[in-house]
Amino acid sequence: MANPDRLTGLDSSFLHLEGAVTHMHVGACAVFDGEPPSYPELLEHIGSRLHLVPRYRQRLALVPLGQGRPVWVDDPHFQLRYHVRHTALPHAGGEPALKRLAGRVFSQALDRERPLWELWLVEGLADHRFALLSKTHHALVDGISGVDIVSVMFDTAPDPAPVAPPSSPWVPRPLPSSSQLLADALLERATVPAEILRGVRRALRGPRQVADKLALGLAGLGAMTWTGLQPAPRSPFNVPIGPHRRFTWLKASLDDFKQIKNALGGTVNDAVLTAVAGALGGYMRLHGHATAELELKAMVPVSIRDDAERGVLGNRVAAMWAPLPVGVIDPAQRMALISKAMAGIKQSGQAIGAQVLTGMSGFAPPTIISQAARLQAHQRLFNLVITNVPGPQIPLYVLGRRLQALYPMVPLAQNTALGIAIMSYHGTMSFGLNADYDALPDVEALVDQLHSAIEALLAAAGGSRTPPRASAAARRRQMRAVG
Repeated sequence: MANPDRLTGLDSSFLHLEGAVTHMHVGACAVFDGEPPSYPELLEHIGSRLHLVPRYRQRLALVPLGQGRPVWVDDPHFQLRYHVRHTALPHAGGEPALKRLAGRVFSQALDRERPLWELWLVEGLADHRFALLSKTHHALVDGISGVDIVSVMFDTAPDPAPVAPPSSPWVPRPLPSSSQLLADALLERATVPAEILRGVRRALRGPRQVADKLALGLAGLGAMTWTGLQPAPRSPFNVPIGPHRRFTWLKASLDDFKQIKNALGGTVNDAVLTAVAGALGGYMRLHGHATAELELKAMVPVSIRDDAERGVLGNRVAAMWAPLPVGVIDPAQRMALISKAMAGIKQSGQAIGAQVLTGMSGFAPPTIISQAARLQAHQRLFNLVITNVPGPQIPLYVLGRRLQALYPMVPLAQNTALGIAIMSYHGTMSFGLNADYDALPDVEALVDQLHSAIEALLAAAGGSRTPPRASAAARRRQMRAVG
């Protein structure tokens, strides 16, 4: 049996993708109503629930000579105060100050010698609000399991019942020796590959016969490989990046996107991709880039986590390649093109093919995984990452304070200066835009374009509910960008 504490092939690929300018942590900026809790109060609150997420007290242990993927081990020097931090904005700081702080926090890599997460309590936000900035390494968590962590760490009522304490105090397990790590890895390499066929059958489980599912999986694998290997076109979003980030956001209505998909056809995710494509096209034209007949390509992670795996950390995601016709001005036409393309992608079996690869990556030798991850980082296979994660649709609370908004963050790959993460929460759709600091200094102009694209889609769907965002300051920013 494989060591349950060993990283999967997909989890470890995020370690190989990380470099001096590519920090592979996911994150979020959560904004709350009310006065902030005291730092000791928040420490006590988080500490009382750590037993529900034991990975948060574990760090990586590397196998000697690179003969196996790392394993999670208990951190004998775990200190909660190192991971839960406390800071404040300037007096009555507004959202621009919070965005600047979030960009700086998200620009800092996590220390691999410690458990791979941080939580920042941010005081000083205007209008009697405060924020929590969270960072968790992608090797530890994907978007869907991240939602499960939020559900554990947050409450669903202002005055919840106390969380049951652990049956015994936490005592870290002894660290394994280097020889033990090496011996365990070599034993697994000699025995676990015999399980590969079972893993593929499990990945393709369903009502069909195994032979039919295997044929479907191989067809999907071919479709995904052919689509993925087509190079993405050149764009201002694909340039060398540095280690620093700008982070900004936009909050929209989930009902607006449901109205769009009901009127124009397709899915909510199609409507999201259509809005993003419209924003990217508008931003490019604003900067003098030709977009006629241009189709960018987005890498869209999809969850392959079933209900039985909810609450289990680690990554259970695969990739699909979504076309973004940024040159199509008419929003209804753009929506129709994207909906048709996404339906075709689903029928082609790309997701099933990606699931096969995800399952098989767990059996690849570490050196192959490392080289494959680095190869992917250097190829222009996509223009940006767009991830859409369904979040909880009920109000959440921390120490009686209600969560007002949750803006997610997706990391940037090498030569990719923009990533867009979307999360639904209690009737809202929150867009988090993570951008390279130097490549997109006017990322707020892109947010203005996103707002305009959503408004145009709503108008095409026969309604308009999103409040106007564009201001005189925004128009001046756009004029400066053009000049």
